[in-house]
Order: sequence, then structure tokens, then C-alpha cells
Amino acid sequence: MNLQSMTGFARAVAEHDGTSIAWEVKSVNGKSVEVRLRLPQGFERLEPVVRQTLQKRFARGNFQATLTIGRAAGAQAQPIVNEAFLKDLAGLAKRLQEQFGVAPATADGLLSLRGVLDVAETIETEKVRAVLDTAIIGALDAALNDLEQARQGEGAALALLLSGHIDTIETLTLRAEADPSRDTAAIRERIAEQVRLLMDASANLDASRLHMEAAFLATKADIREEIDRLKTHVASGRTLLVGGGAVGRKLDFLAQEFNRESNTLCSKSNAAAVTAIGLELKAVVDQFREQVQNLE
Repeated sequence: MNLQSMTGFARAVAEHDGTSIAWEVKSVNGKSVEVRLRLPQGFERLEPVVRQTLQKRFARGNFQATLTIGRAAGAQAQPIVNEAFLKDLAGLAKRLQEQFGVAPATADGLLSLRGVLDVAETIETEKVRAVLDTAIIGALDAALNDLEQARQGEGAALALLLSGHIDTIETLTLRAEADPSRDTAAIRERIAEQVRLLMDASANLDASRLHMEAAFLATKADIREEIDRLKTHVASGRTLLVGGGAVGRKLDFLAQEFNRESNTLCSKSNAAAVTAIGLELKAVVDQFREQVQNLE
């Protein structure tokens, strides 16, 4: 399965028996599938099936779907004018004007009076309605296909970006592992120098005790476990990216683990070079996690 971004937009139009159908669907980041619908009056019946369709197609995202329905001129209900009533009202208005000097009546004013103009209600059978609903859902499927392609296109770009961040994390991890400060001889020399300085400062200190304490501190400062875990997380990240699908949450958890190991590496470091590497790691991990927020 391809990776998907949670942002995208699509529009699909169709026509059925003189009725134009248009869907506009857009999505942005979200923790789960949340749907907001804008349906024309009289089409509220479609809301459950539209929600179910979106929830089956996508794993995460905030969606807004708008349906627009247009009727052909021949399909519009024709107005009915009560001409006899209109004639009586026009005559009454003329007499009032002649007798009392009131303003002459206007056509739109007369037509707006109750009983003059009416619109016959069109009766839609269940069969006709069901066929129209099928056409509307078909247009929705077309829009969602395009939306899915748009999200996958952005997802592919994100995958390249995230893969690059993982490569950088691996490079920095290997640099920390190979840093000269982690060499056994260098560690032994550093401990010996520290013990020598302390002994010079006070002759009452126990040399053997100082060596034991220094060795203990050196063990606590070892970053072998952090390096091993970072390597494991790098492999897991690559596996998730290759596997595809809705892996946004898993990659977000992985980003937290990357951040934890980077922090620990910095806190344990007893060399400026390793500390600098740890800070670079933290910056790359922050970029990685920021981009992961856009994935489904």
C-alpha cells in the first residue's frame, strides 16, 4: 500500500437525467476520520452513506464534502398564475390610485401577494430517488478516487523526505559510534588523568577507591545502548516506509523513541564532539516528527 498524506482536494461532476451533480472533497490533518458535510436541502438522507463511504476509504483526516445539485430548465417546477385573481387585484389597485392618489401597483408587487403565484410541487417516486442517489454516490466515488491519488502523490514526496531524515539519523549515529572519544585507550587515559589530578589535589584520597569510582562513572557514560537502539529504530523506520499504508501513528511513536535516545546520548556524553552529534540528531528528529504529522 502507498503512503498517503492527509491533505488533498478533488472535484467530480456528473449528470443524470437532466440533473447536474458536483462533489468537492478536501481533507486536512486529523487524529481520526472526521467528516463535515454540506448537502442541499432534501438530500440529507445521503449523510449516513457518505460518512460510511469516507470512513471505509481512509484511515485518518478531517474531511469536508460539499454536494451541489442543479436541475435542468425543463425539470424545474413551472409557476402557476391565478390570472382571474390577478386581474381583480390590478383593477382594485387602479381604483385606489384614482380615488386616493396612492402609488400605482407594480407587477412584482402584485405577483408577491398570496394566492396570485404558486409553484406546483413535483412528486418524486422512490424509484426515481433511488436511481438519482446511486448516481450521486457514483460521483462521490469518482471524487474520492481523485482525492486518494492526490493524497498518495503527496505521500510519495513525504516518503522521500522522511527516508532522507532516517539516512541522516543513521549517519550521525555511526559518527557517534566511531568518535575517538569512545576508544578504549582514550577512555583509560582520560580516567587515569582525572584520578591523577585528584590525587595531586589531596594526598589523603584512596587511589584504588578513586579508580573504582572513575570506572563506574565511565560505565554510566557509555552510549553503546543508545547507539544500538538508534540503529534498531532506523531499521524499523525504513521497514514502515517500505510497507506503506496508514503508518503515520507508528512513525510518530518512532520519532518519540528517536528523540528519547538523542536526549540520553547528549546527557551521557563526556566529549564535546559526541554532544555536538547529539544536538544534530535532535534537530533532524524534530524535522522527521514534524513531517510525520502529515501522514495518514
